[in-house]
Amino acid sequence: MNKQTSYRLADATVAEALVDNWVAWPHTFSPVPYSLHLLNYQKKTLASYLQNPALHVKSSQNPKLLGGAFVNLPVERVPDIVALLVRLERVHSDDLALAQELVDFQNLLDKEAVGQSLNSYYPHLPESLRGYVELLYDYHSRPIVRCIESLFYHSRHYKKQLQSLHLFTQTHDRMRAYYMSTPRLPDSNSIDWTLPFAQAELDGLFKLDSQPQPLAFIRELLGLAAADDGKLLPLLTNQPPKATANWQGQGTRIRYFGHASMLVEFNGTAILIDPFLTVQPGQGGIERYTFQDLPPKIDYVLITHGHHDHFVFETLLRIRHKIGCLVVPKASGIFYGDISLKLMAQALGFTHVVEVEPLDTLAVPHGEIVAVPFLGEHNDLPFAKSAYLVKAGTKQILFAADSNCLDKRMYENLCAERGAVDVVFLGMECVGAPLSWVYGPILPKLPDYKHCQSRRSNGSNAAVAMDLLQAVGNHQVYVYAIGREPWLQYFMALEPEDDDVYIQEINQLLTACQNQGFIDARRLYGRDEIFLAG
Repeated sequence: MNKQTSYRLADATVAEALVDNWVAWPHTFSPVPYSLHLLNYQKKTLASYLQNPALHVKSSQNPKLLGGAFVNLPVERVPDIVALLVRLERVHSDDLALAQELVDFQNLLDKEAVGQSLNSYYPHLPESLRGYVELLYDYHSRPIVRCIESLFYHSRHYKKQLQSLHLFTQTHDRMRAYYMSTPRLPDSNSIDWTLPFAQAELDGLFKLDSQPQPLAFIRELLGLAAADDGKLLPLLTNQPPKATANWQGQGTRIRYFGHASMLVEFNGTAILIDPFLTVQPGQGGIERYTFQDLPPKIDYVLITHGHHDHFVFETLLRIRHKIGCLVVPKASGIFYGDISLKLMAQALGFTHVVEVEPLDTLAVPHGEIVAVPFLGEHNDLPFAKSAYLVKAGTKQILFAADSNCLDKRMYENLCAERGAVDVVFLGMECVGAPLSWVYGPILPKLPDYKHCQSRRSNGSNAAVAMDLLQAVGNHQVYVYAIGREPWLQYFMALEPEDDDVYIQEINQLLTACQNQGFIDARRLYGRDEIFLAG
């Protein structure tokens, strides 16, 4: 073999970010939510699997049960799950204690604290909470245990030594098991590289996407020997990377990368919104843009909110070395489930993170980025979230993410302040998951079934989407694919149908827009490219 041959990551190579064998997402990263998720979801799900592994496997194959708490691993892996559960209970014993003690203490306050001073409760704090929390009332004299998130990142509960990358070849878009319920176990066809996500060595791996290196360099980086080449070489290719450059054309070019991921380029500036990128599977699939289609430098990445499909660890880590500034909405700092995206990004190794509130503005050459209010979609819970208005030259483009237009006046005020919006990008997940699906494991008390079903993570339907468009004086709209791309199934737990309620609402909106003479109105899917003059 020619020792001078250089290799990059193959087009089908995935680097899945894991925390202790589970897919990394906000609820498996921020220490307090992670502890609660461990106690109330991961531990219970593994124990359930061990009681009846065959039922879990069978249920995982049922499209109607997508997103359920079923471990999709063959019965032969039962010994591995036994070992994983034993290790979880041992390594995370302090986290499990924290979760239980936090819930118990909050419930104690709910019962006893009715408006009197909370000072007398500090001596009774459980050991796991001492030095990390503040006791407060809201304005209705309801007690709150405020977990000071930054302190927990500097405690034993932030176990960065359990972070790793799981490297494997993606053969087809639907090969991955559901992200929340199925841990990733080592196998003969993958490489697991244990290192804290903030380490600079991680950038060395992902620079291989555009900067090939000799095999010896890659082996050393990953801590592998020549004997491991049988697993390593299938993850690499000696084909040159795609030649890309920051777009320098006239006006604005907008590329759709799938789901809610948009790349906006104008005047030499590149802005990427909610990046959730995919690879090109070995067996092919629908047309798409991949990591190979990104420019060498991304000036700004804008995150609208911390849901797992918008703050995507796997993508953010892979492109970290390209990003100039990561922009995130500001959290309240009061509720532990309202995770600070700034703290999380800094723990992931991002050094330039800007936190924004509504109407905060960032200047860019011949344009600006404005944070915009984002209502709905979070089950009526407080949550760090922001839409963004990007001014590119003379055009104003609103990236509304999954906003639900619950108050048209808010957008009318925005239009009065900033002027009409030329282009709107909007998600229309108008049904959404019930409160219990994601947030159930981290709540001290779960509302009853009826209330959980009424409090859904829903965005706009056709009627309120039209309200939004009319409020901002818009005549050009693009609706996101809301998880319909096949590579999103393992993350979104959706089995799309051509006539489901989402498509009905989207088609109703698009038909109304076309009847009103919109410049363009369509649903995005897979990949797309839009050009704006001016």
